[in-house]
Amino acid sequence: MKKFFQKIDLKRSVIAPGLVLFITLFLLNTISTSRFFRIDLTDNNIFSLSTSSKSVIKDVDDLLTMKVYFSDDLPGEYANNRRYLQDILEEYAAISKGKIKFEFASQEKLEEEAQKSGIAPLQLQVIENDKVEVKRVLMGMVILFEDKKEVLPVIQTTTGLEYEITTKIKKLVETNKPTVGIAQLEGQTEQYQNIQNVLRQRYDVRVIKLNDAVPVDIQAILMGGISDSLTINEGKNLSEFMNRGGNIFIAQNRIKTNLQIQQAFPIESDIFSILEGYGFLIEANLVTDKICGRVNVQQQMGPIRMNVPMEYPLLPIVRNFNANESIVSGLEQMQLIFPSEIKQDSSSIGQVKFTPLFFTSEQSGELKGTFNLSPDPKQNPFMRIFNKSNQVLGARTELVNSLGALNQVILVSDSEFMADNGGGRSPENHIFILNSVDYLIGDQDLIALRSREITSRPLQDISDGSKRTWKWANIITPSLLIIGFGLIRMRRQKSRSDVLEELYG
Repeated sequence: MKKFFQKIDLKRSVIAPGLVLFITLFLLNTISTSRFFRIDLTDNNIFSLSTSSKSVIKDVDDLLTMKVYFSDDLPGEYANNRRYLQDILEEYAAISKGKIKFEFASQEKLEEEAQKSGIAPLQLQVIENDKVEVKRVLMGMVILFEDKKEVLPVIQTTTGLEYEITTKIKKLVETNKPTVGIAQLEGQTEQYQNIQNVLRQRYDVRVIKLNDAVPVDIQAILMGGISDSLTINEGKNLSEFMNRGGNIFIAQNRIKTNLQIQQAFPIESDIFSILEGYGFLIEANLVTDKICGRVNVQQQMGPIRMNVPMEYPLLPIVRNFNANESIVSGLEQMQLIFPSEIKQDSSSIGQVKFTPLFFTSEQSGELKGTFNLSPDPKQNPFMRIFNKSNQVLGARTELVNSLGALNQVILVSDSEFMADNGGGRSPENHIFILNSVDYLIGDQDLIALRSREITSRPLQDISDGSKRTWKWANIITPSLLIIGFGLIRMRRQKSRSDVLEELYG
């Protein structure tokens, strides 16, 4: 009888949870047929639409169609891209409540239809049957809205795909495209081609000469690399632009460097007094940082001179961002070239809102007075003195000018930050500049989305003391565990022997 009841209890213990699980799954499936939701457990929720995308979707007031041209017989990694694309397009469609629709084009006459839409086939090398073959494949998409269209000719990766799609949608539904200007000063040559190309994805971009009046439709100006004073007309036109509520992004250092002679000297320009009027004081120094980039230095190796990579603290890698600022939210690192420290001008306190954007690390320093640029610590011991921390290298200010207009200025203390032969080649810098311009023109929908899928995960630098601690911990801990396990085993064997001895004498 006892065994019978035990069997009954066992059945109950199995049936009850099973029944609960069945009912739960049934209810979830029933709900899912009428409501669209998914749980995304990935870092940054990369498989779910961001708040920025949802905000852009709200502006779609008419039918928007996405037509996808993907070949069926794609290699494995590209087939995964197709599945991801379908998943994310389903989210666009669901959130739009019927205003956004998508379809995958039929394989019949696929290439012919794709070419009409501006999508050309790709040639990929694939390995099939132990042979390398070349395949013609299609991996593109066209977005149609009213009488306009945007094309994504190649979708080879899922990284940044949501940003690409949302940006295209925003361009289609926007009635007025924002206009920004790249300032070209007297004596300057065009050196911001990379940045112009990046900005044109989002804005109407014009190169403007400040000797002429700034057009009234320019909403923000980008300028930098100033090594001399502004002309009378340049100063006047810049002042008029700011008086009517204009905003500026400026990349400007305080020290001009010459690597050929490994020397540097302060820049003499009225731009610094202009910046002081907007709350900025750029120190006459060069910032150094233990977390930095590298340069190749020629060193004698016996009879041969070789290029040896060497850390160069004058190229700080920034990983310390203001967590409360949307402009730098999600950014993980940027590299600057010969930056100077930024402080708030003391005369502007109480009149100007000064907000730091990013800083040096906890182990940084400065060169001041005498500027020896040699990276070799044997020749230049000052390059290894890191007695400062959290020096501001980028900041923004806000103030209401004398005419009652709001001015916003963003400053990066690196004259080469936007230049083609400097920071203008860096994707991280591109993101920061795009975020900054969006902020200056008052359109922040895409700021959070741009940095959402950044995949760089740099290792955190630790002190030499911590390195030694972890080294010995990794050596000693396994040994202690083995010894401990051996002692426990010996104790158990002894206890067993004692029991057997008691039983059998």
